[in-house]
Amino acid sequence: MSAPLQDAKALVLAYWAAIDSAEPDHMQIACRAHLPGSFRWQGPAPYTELHGPDALAAEYLAPLKRAIPDLQRQTHIFMAGVSNGRKDGTGDGAVWVAGTGYLTGTAVSDFLTIPPGPRPLRLRWGEFLRIEDGKIVQSQFLLDFVDWFEQIGRPVLPRPKGVPFVFPAPTGYNGLLTTPQDDAVTQDTLNFSRTFIYGGLNQFDKSDLSSMGMAKFFHPNLKWYGPGGIGGCLSLKEFEDLHQRPWLVAFPDRQVQDLDNLIAEDRMVGASSFPGVLATHTGAYQDTQATGNKIAFNGIDFWLKTDGQFTENWVFVDMIDLFRQFGIDLFDRMRSQGGAA
Repeated sequence: MSAPLQDAKALVLAYWAAIDSAEPDHMQIACRAHLPGSFRWQGPAPYTELHGPDALAAEYLAPLKRAIPDLQRQTHIFMAGVSNGRKDGTGDGAVWVAGTGYLTGTAVSDFLTIPPGPRPLRLRWGEFLRIEDGKIVQSQFLLDFVDWFEQIGRPVLPRPKGVPFVFPAPTGYNGLLTTPQDDAVTQDTLNFSRTFIYGGLNQFDKSDLSSMGMAKFFHPNLKWYGPGGIGGCLSLKEFEDLHQRPWLVAFPDRQVQDLDNLIAEDRMVGASSFPGVLATHTGAYQDTQATGNKIAFNGIDFWLKTDGQFTENWVFVDMIDLFRQFGIDLFDRMRSQGGAA
């Protein structure tokens, strides 16, 4: 399977290089050169979906480059795989390429009403791209807007329980998997991730965290890099105390569904799904009391497996979309603040 995966990686790297180097007025040309007319982009709220290269260029990529003219991509993780994210274990056979890291630069004008500021930004991004018949046909992409708001002095949520602004490259491991990897190691990693998700996360008994058996899957010194509004947790205990327990108080019935993708390569795992988790908001979360609403979570995850356990986890949750389902507009909260940038 290495040849199709390597070909898929080359497609994505060429696409990223084209849009990263394109001037705003030439973004449509860059997108048309690498994306078919049927291309589907699923992005973060307040976006939902964009269809075709022209819409992506006009509504997202060109406005972002105009707002941040010196925008640069830093890629910390780059991988590809054949998806096997269904609960029943029947792989869908789709090829996905994934990456995450920072978009860096200094904003000089508004983007989606987010004001500019004098200090450089480090914007967390994560993307999964599906390859079919030699073309990039779909993207699932998240940009951490809540983290962006915090960087410009306009926080929209209570102070994170975890450590803010922590989103490093993998520790002691080159996450840029540009060359073919060992198939046996990859399969072992994928099997472990499926047991973790469907035999661990989905086993919560609604009262005891140990019912999920996270200690079997996560190293005690786990580094869990959560999204803006949640922050990073620098041990398994911190993860349980600062994130998992409050999360499960708010969403005790949450269940991972069939995922749009779940891939592995070497010791890396990645997954994205819009949505991937369903729950009911029956407990307080952050500054919001229970609404009783049914919630669908859009998210992206990357994990690194070392010596039989996950040692690092990079996590995106579309917090703008989550709070929208509570009836709260976090962009309105941002706009209402006059914090110094």
